[in-house]
Amino acid sequence: DKDDKKEHRKRLEDIIDMSGTSLVENRTIISSNDNYTLQKVYDERLGDYYLEIWGTLDNGYSIILRTPIQGIKDNVNISTTLIKYVGGAILAVGIIAAFVVSTYITRPIKQLSNIAEKMSEMDFNARYEGSDKGEIGLLGKSMNNMSEKLEQNIAELKKANLELKKDIDKKEKLEIMRTDFLSNVSHELKTPIALIQGYAEGLKEGITDDPESMEFYCDVIMDEANKMNTMVKRLLTLNQIEFGNDEPEMERFDINELIASVADANAIRAGQKNMSIVFDNRNEHNFVWADEYKTEEVLTNYISNALNHCDGKRAIEVRTEKSENGGTITVTVYNSGKNIADEDLERIWEKFYKTDKARTREYGGNGIGLSIVKAIMDSMGQEYGVRNVSDGVEFWFNLDCKS
Repeated sequence: DKDDKKEHRKRLEDIIDMSGTSLVENRTIISSNDNYTLQKVYDERLGDYYLEIWGTLDNGYSIILRTPIQGIKDNVNISTTLIKYVGGAILAVGIIAAFVVSTYITRPIKQLSNIAEKMSEMDFNARYEGSDKGEIGLLGKSMNNMSEKLEQNIAELKKANLELKKDIDKKEKLEIMRTDFLSNVSHELKTPIALIQGYAEGLKEGITDDPESMEFYCDVIMDEANKMNTMVKRLLTLNQIEFGNDEPEMERFDINELIASVADANAIRAGQKNMSIVFDNRNEHNFVWADEYKTEEVLTNYISNALNHCDGKRAIEVRTEKSENGGTITVTVYNSGKNIADEDLERIWEKFYKTDKARTREYGGNGIGLSIVKAIMDSMGQEYGVRNVSDGVEFWFNLDCKS
């Protein structure tokens, strides 16, 4: 009955030794009901706290269980320490795994980002080099293809723009040259046309019956007509070269042989002026690569210019000299006489420019010869020039002697 249970319960509350003395003090009930009681007690004999649970089973038997609280604390401490170490290890492994995974994922993304940035700066040399076969790998291959196509398209656009710019520049240059040509020709033709017109009108009006005077009038008309014809031909030659319609035909030939030929062709004219053209290297052989016909034109202009301006000891000399590395040959045409004024040295290559207009008119010059030299040498990509020496002037030009 209830009274028996209470008595039985009271007897279970104390743990007694063999003498019947209670060993339990400082009892603290944690939880209790009709079936069990959970309490914290202090065992005087063992000097330690225990956690007890006791109660009565349905069959009337009583049961009591106890365990030292210190053992529970020790187990908790051990478990806590173990959890810390295990948790730390798991955290470290997780961090390393996260770093590896993030690096594996972010590295190709960063590479693609750098490639895109370089592409925005018009640098198409960078390429995606990853081996990933997933979406990032496909994106990288697509960016590589796009980069190649953009580079090709931009290169084609640049080429087209460059060609367009060249065409525009050429058109503008041609227009300027056309205007200059008409202006210069009209200016240069004024004097011979006026002379021809004057002498022709004189003949028509019969201002003289003297056959000798009439012959002189006719000679003047023919001479001026020849000068105009020569000037027009030389202008046409010059314009053909400047407009790029007469490209040089490069070939290998003996420059010494060509110089000797041009010197011999002008020997009679030189003799008429009590001059001689000296070329000491005519027995040597120096082969060059150039347009032989145009090179002959340059030599003819240089020697003709020397004949027209030679003075003093009246000497003309042609020399050839190889460069130290043997790659070029310099041809020099020297004539004795006055130096060219410093302000004229750069301008003598201009069309119709004359340092001494009276003297130029006297020998029938038109200021085109050196312009033709300039155009020819520019078309062949070779250097040329003029320099004053102590007793005269030297005109020179270079030619390649290696293929």
